[in-house]
Amino acid sequence: MATPAPPITELDPSALTSSGDQIGPCTVCHRKTRRYGHGGCPLCSYCFADASAKWGPGVRHKGFNA
Repeated sequence: MATPAPPITELDPSALTSSGDQIGPCTVCHRKTRRYGHGGCPLCSYCFADASAKWGPGVRHKGFNA
């Protein structure tokens, strides 16, 4: 079983290394995460881990410009 995610008030680790214009809310839990720009993802790392566990190792985020 995965470790529980910290409270939603804590930022996703990707948001700590991003500039302010690249940060947005996770589409599932609304935690602030790196959502825009190169390397951005609509899910925070905790929600992405849950989706990966549910859908298997082949799940990944494909950019809009791919």
